[in-house]
Amino acid sequence: MSATSMLNSLTEDSSLPAWLAHVTFNQDGLIPAIAQDHHSGEILMMAWMNAEALTLTAQSKTAVYFSRSRNKLWHKGETSGHTQKVHDIYLDCDADVIVLSVTQVGGIACHTGRQSCFYRRLDCSGSQPTWQTVAPILKDPESIYGEGTAHSESIQTDNEYSDTQADTNHVLQQLDAVLAERKQADADTSYVASLYHKGLNKILEKVGEEAVECIIAAKDFEQIRQKMASLQENDTANTSNDILDAQHELIYEIADVWFHTLVTLAWFNIGSERILAELARRFGLSGLAEKASRDATK
Repeated sequence: MSATSMLNSLTEDSSLPAWLAHVTFNQDGLIPAIAQDHHSGEILMMAWMNAEALTLTAQSKTAVYFSRSRNKLWHKGETSGHTQKVHDIYLDCDADVIVLSVTQVGGIACHTGRQSCFYRRLDCSGSQPTWQTVAPILKDPESIYGEGTAHSESIQTDNEYSDTQADTNHVLQQLDAVLAERKQADADTSYVASLYHKGLNKILEKVGEEAVECIIAAKDFEQIRQKMASLQENDTANTSNDILDAQHELIYEIADVWFHTLVTLAWFNIGSERILAELARRFGLSGLAEKASRDATK
């Protein structure tokens, strides 16, 4: 049954709750639903509901949405485990938008592994507005939904996972812009601004700390890989989650190292494109030849 047919049948039903009759669904029998963190007020995500999804949400106190792409109901977190406990349901003045006050289980609402789906901010400081990614990935989507799969909850926003990958093409440029901006900011407004105010020695100290943590993560990951290799095939299931967690930890720590080296570059007003250009220069050049060329200039 289509969403519209379902709504019509519910409307014709004399047992339809009075509260549901006050809701204005669109021509497809749907209403946008915004999930908002119960404590912080942060907007986490937006999805669609039909009358049945809204009814089930009210009854179960857990978020249930309607997928337009799959034409079916879906319970938030049915694949990821990141369910939403619903504290309150609000209806706007036109009765055509729902706001859910929720506790996000696992702290991740977005299929990209971020806390919120709204992780891009429009930067209007340049000659042309650009979208900047301003929120970190808290957990690798592959460790949530499975390696090599598109996110199983693409129904969450009716977007494809590949859409988020396009952001990575310009992430260094975006980071350069943000880091340059933070140099002028007050120390108490952000972590990076506080680093700049503490000076170069503190920045370099963080580079060293993160490098050590990266080494530890790499050693832990290798230890788990070796353990898994030594197990019988039927015993590997217990360690599969461990190896995914260790892989994510290594990626996370390397990202920290990269980030703090970018902070160091920004201290000297050097853009990340200079590093990319140097790597491009070395591409195809024998490492031994490149080292010899450097030794010759000393």
